[in-house]
Amino acid sequence: MKTKDRIVQASLELFNQQGERNVTTNHIAAHLQMSPGNLYYHFRNKEDIIRSIFNEYRAHLEELVTPYEAEHMNLALLTKYFDTIFNLMWRFRFLYANMVDILNRDAQLKAQYIKIQETVLAQIVVVFEQMHDDGILVMSRTQLPILADTVKLTVSCWISYRLSQTESTEITQAQVYEGLQRVLMVFKAYASDAAQIDLESLQRHYAGKIMAPLSTD
Repeated sequence: MKTKDRIVQASLELFNQQGERNVTTNHIAAHLQMSPGNLYYHFRNKEDIIRSIFNEYRAHLEELVTPYEAEHMNLALLTKYFDTIFNLMWRFRFLYANMVDILNRDAQLKAQYIKIQETVLAQIVVVFEQMHDDGILVMSRTQLPILADTVKLTVSCWISYRLSQTESTEITQAQVYEGLQRVLMVFKAYASDAAQIDLESLQRHYAGKIMAPLSTD
């Protein structure tokens, strides 16, 4: 692995474990057993590292929210969507925990974030339109953008909200799965009778994830 990639991955690990506010470039260099000067050869400062991590996050996000090519939505496809959402939230959890502060420190990053969020919302609306046409979502088509924004809001804010409700400074995988359960509850409120069966199956699936012992890596 190239040194620059090692720095990015180590920073992501430390930000997730210790909180981005608590990690400096000196901490990252020490973790990698390299000199601060070597780190600064690749990155000017911590904000530069965060931008690189955000680029990776953006690529995953764009890949996640794409219209489905299957003839109809099914349980396997729903599970894939939700598992991918969980993996994104868990892998980049420090961003979800501290997004407002990070963006307020970096106007360039904030402009990129706003742009990608607009794109993601538009893509979610397309997916929901497919689900509406498949008879899964039973609601006015004009209300789909509001539902899409509500789901995006729940995903985006869940980790920071969950951390605000406890004295702990770390989020667990089980708590992230609790966020997915909240998203499923939103879906169930607007799902057809036929779709309720699959959604209830997903609820049981993720309830098992919440109860099972999970890794904190």
